Amino acid sequence: MKHFIKSIAMTAAASGMLLASSAMAADQKIAVVNFQEVMSKIPQYAQVMQTLEAEFKDEKAALAKLESDIKYNQEKKKRDSSIMSQKEQEDLDKKIAELYQEYQTKGKAFQQRTGLRQNEETNKLIALVRKAIDGIADKGKYDLIIEQKAVIFSKEDASITDEVIEQVSKLK
Repeated sequence: MKHFIKSIAMTAAASGMLLASSAMAADQKIAVVNFQEVMSKIPQYAQVMQTLEAEFKDEKAALAKLESDIKYNQEKKKRDSSIMSQKEQEDLDKKIAELYQEYQTKGKAFQQRTGLRQNEETNKLIALVRKAIDGIADKGKYDLIIEQKAVIFSKEDASITDEVIEQVSKLK
């Protein structure tokens, strides 16, 4: 009987806390922002992508050349293997393997460098977006701003995504 009374008391206390917290939540001003949409629509993102494309243009072209050389030699082997001597076939196989090894090495280094640079530039953009969100939060007196992906449902008027895009577009 004592256990039953304790459980009723605990249930009542938990219910009271739940009601109190939901009443406090009603006073909070909450917004959501679609971070991915912000990043894709801000003009700075397009500028960063163009800059990175130009920065790595030569390396990308060199990789494309290696790739085309590999394909050319593979097609040559397939096409001409019947008229090639054993030594010529072995030399061509060796050349293809060397080209492929070089392609792998340069490709991996290229991916690492481009990934690092893209992360650096993306972090700069994230800082701009956070600055805009902080400004909107202060100006709008928001208590909480949540990434839209973390929310199952929100009303359309709870989204500040367009406002963030507008603010970030003004920043440099």
